[in-house]
Amino acid sequence: MGNLMLRGMVLVTVLLALAGCGKPAGVHFFEQGQPATLDEWHVLRVRDGRLSLNDGVVPYDLNTPLFSDYAHKLRTVWMPKGQAAGYQPEHAFDFPVGTILSKTFYYPLPADGAGDGRSVARTPPSQSSLQGESLDLSKVRLIETRLLVHRKEGWVALPYVWNKEQTAASLQRTGASVDLELVAADGTREALAYQVPDQNQCAGCHVTDNRSRRLQPIGPKARHLNRDFDYASGRDNQLSHLAEIGYLKDLPAPEQVPRSADASNPNVALDARARAYLDVNCGHCHSRTGPAITSGLWLDAPTQDHLKLGICKQPIAAGKGTGNRLYDIQPGDADASIIAYRIDSDDPAVMMPEVGRAVVHKEGVALIRQWINELEASCDTGGEGQPGITGPPAV
Repeated sequence: MGNLMLRGMVLVTVLLALAGCGKPAGVHFFEQGQPATLDEWHVLRVRDGRLSLNDGVVPYDLNTPLFSDYAHKLRTVWMPKGQAAGYQPEHAFDFPVGTILSKTFYYPLPADGAGDGRSVARTPPSQSSLQGESLDLSKVRLIETRLLVHRKEGWVALPYVWNKEQTAASLQRTGASVDLELVAADGTREALAYQVPDQNQCAGCHVTDNRSRRLQPIGPKARHLNRDFDYASGRDNQLSHLAEIGYLKDLPAPEQVPRSADASNPNVALDARARAYLDVNCGHCHSRTGPAITSGLWLDAPTQDHLKLGICKQPIAAGKGTGNRLYDIQPGDADASIIAYRIDSDDPAVMMPEVGRAVVHKEGVALIRQWINELEASCDTGGEGQPGITGPPAV
């Protein structure tokens, strides 16, 4: 009798274990330390040839994404149960301690399906490879996943690099270099030494306040997230969705929420597209609080002063980065404008942004050049030799 009861108990234990085999462990937030593998966090999981999200991990996208060598990005947010981010109209949301933001950088494979491990497609982020909030690993090349983790002492950045088999990602605190080749739709190829930043380099973008020198999120701001997203449950506005699932509190009425433009949409006003592009690519540094505050060039969305935006503004420091040009922006003349010169360069001593890319964003350069060329203003010099604007610039 005793043996039968023991066998029955063992059988029940085995059945319970088998029943739970297919259920993934919940997200694990580490209050301290630096886990060696991405899998330990249980934010993303590889199963049946797909990269998918764990329960409670919510994807999001930006109206205009920051350019990163044509890489596509799967962005996600997770918060502890019962916690929510506080809405802010201008800055990144006030995320609670315990929040995990992830950003997975990947490339679609070329149309010919070349799986040589080096060739990747050069396509715009609008051509998303997401299908039901997951990625088919037979159609993409995973490069890295960056975590931004909100601990009691502040935000911590952790870069994880995927192996060639696309089965696991390991922590690379010192960064990494990945040799790739961008393949355009017309078949042209461009070599790319993709750089995974080390932990210190993450501060180059994520320290958005030059006084506190603390890491902060960049992308999850109201103006960037105010757009629709194709969730597995259906299409919905991202901000409304986050509020509905309890991840965002104090969301105002829709008409009170700012929205940045999609810089790639030709049907949107040129000025709105250019400002959105400069905001997301340059504004976290070039702002009234950012590391480039001393430059006097502020390119974030809240800035409206034409001189601070660089129009008819001479640079604070001359040098190779000016290309012997007089103004940051010479209205009507992109060739004479420092900004156009610097974003069109891949020379480390010239290019802007200084980090985060190794190749030129051709479409972004074309947009900013068109915007500058259509600005209607002229620069003159006042009695003290300072540049000025005769008439308001317009496009």
